[in-house]
Amino acid sequence: MSGDLLSTFQEAYRNLELLPLLEQKDLDRFRVDYGNEIIEELEQLVEDSPSGDGKIIFTGHRGSGKSTLLAEFSRRCVDKYFVVFFSISDTIEMSDVNHINILFAIAVNLMTEAEKHQVQIRESTKKALYKWFATKTKIEEEKIEAETSVGFDLFKIISGKLKADAVVRQEIKQEFERKISELVARINEIAASIYVASKKEILVIIDDLDKLELGRVNDIYRDNIKALCQPNFRVIYTVPIAVLRDKFLRPLIETETNDQIVTMPVIKLFKKGENRLPNAVPLVEATDILCQILTKRISSQLLETQTAEQIVIMSGGLLRELIRIANECCRICLRLVRREPNRTNLKINQEILEQAVNNIRNDFAMNLGKVDYGILQEVYHQFAPNDPRQTEFLDLLHGLSVLEYSASNERIWYDVHPIVVELLKEQGLI
Repeated sequence: MSGDLLSTFQEAYRNLELLPLLEQKDLDRFRVDYGNEIIEELEQLVEDSPSGDGKIIFTGHRGSGKSTLLAEFSRRCVDKYFVVFFSISDTIEMSDVNHINILFAIAVNLMTEAEKHQVQIRESTKKALYKWFATKTKIEEEKIEAETSVGFDLFKIISGKLKADAVVRQEIKQEFERKISELVARINEIAASIYVASKKEILVIIDDLDKLELGRVNDIYRDNIKALCQPNFRVIYTVPIAVLRDKFLRPLIETETNDQIVTMPVIKLFKKGENRLPNAVPLVEATDILCQILTKRISSQLLETQTAEQIVIMSGGLLRELIRIANECCRICLRLVRREPNRTNLKINQEILEQAVNNIRNDFAMNLGKVDYGILQEVYHQFAPNDPRQTEFLDLLHGLSVLEYSASNERIWYDVHPIVVELLKEQGLI
């Protein structure tokens, strides 16, 4: 087997993991200059918050680059703010997320970050907080003493319990369901202690709330948005883009956050409708950004230039889909290299891309029914559904079968994911 060819594709495959760029080393290797205007918008809302406790909603399609951008934004803020940036999926089992354990996770992560940076909270306050946390999460008194005497990592234990112990989560929910104000008061006490010790205002950024199922998001925000907005410091919450197309939820969110909503857009490869024209040429600047992302992850020896451009077009301008398609191409190539051990040359070409697209198309097809195809047909012809608040449409938007596009001088419009367009053709709908 050609070890060089295999190892080169293996490296590309590793580089194409569907994960955000959170660590500085990954940013240094793969980051492409993109989204600076969104960072500027977030910065303006954080900096100019009239009362210092503004709540910001950050939304966009799954895989549009929100997590990477928030990580970058948090790094830019650390000199001025006490920044707590965490993923809800690292803290709580995603199927069990609710407004109470979101707030409890804020409290835990505030303390974890304070411990990490050795913020000098007054000792009596610190011990009282330890005891409170330990009581709520059923941790024995001896472990509290261990924490204060030999540096036992109490908050690592608490985080583990929140993630793995459904009983603890349920007890926390029952404890605070009717007295949410007590939990918020404790969070504000922690934040005030950190502010006094660090001389920095608090900024909490909660990632991955946008990856929750829509039904769970509705439960969290529909009845509990007021509770999530009660902490006395700045918080950035992420939500799925489909939530902001819900006729009940959007007005609630706008009212409670003073309409402080920032959307991470899909990269627009074509002006509205131009991709329908024969021999349509994508916008140069958008294509260059996405091609740069590919070339930072895949050696030019492994990818034909024309095929790279086709991968860009088939992604619809969504970063996640760009990486997903290229990842699938690498998987196919790795199997080919192993099947033909003496092979010394192989590139991702049009034939391999077609196989990858077919595999992904089958993944989309598994979740589409008759009503879905009808909505997709509407979107394809009208660049909008007949009812943008229809549950099935919101599910298609959340599942990426439909992509939302916007620009500063245009109204929002929608299009069918390029790979799903092929399914519409197979069904004879276009």
